[in-house]
Amino acid sequence: MRELLDKIEARQRLVRETAEQLRDQIARLTEQLAAAEDTLKRLEITRETLAELAAEDGIQPPEPLPPGYREILAAIEKTRDGLRAKDVCQALGLGTEPKHTEGIRAKLKRLVTRGILTEPEPGLFTLTKLTPGTPEGNSS
Repeated sequence: MRELLDKIEARQRLVRETAEQLRDQIARLTEQLAAAEDTLKRLEITRETLAELAAEDGIQPPEPLPPGYREILAAIEKTRDGLRAKDVCQALGLGTEPKHTEGIRAKLKRLVTRGILTEPEPGLFTLTKLTPGTPEGNSS
């Protein structure tokens, strides 16, 4: 009978230690969550302030880019001569089959429509050159 009680006591000790570790982990996660929520609030305030300032100046703030577009822009930024859809696929580590290149080409065309990229010749995409006096070109 004593052996059985010792086993129960050992298991209780183990479960208490596990519970304490979990409480510590919950406390750390709660702090991390609070910090993340605070950052989200600050970013939302920043976005609202930017929109208000832009509206005062009669500027339409750009819409945020959907996922995947930033990687495309990063690939194009690395080259001076621009890239073709197949080159972007290779730079992003995608396949170069038509399903990949056509999907990338559609995204590149959307970026042209938004004025972020230009297509100086059919199928070649480069970053839009900013000129002094345009809202994005002002560094003051």
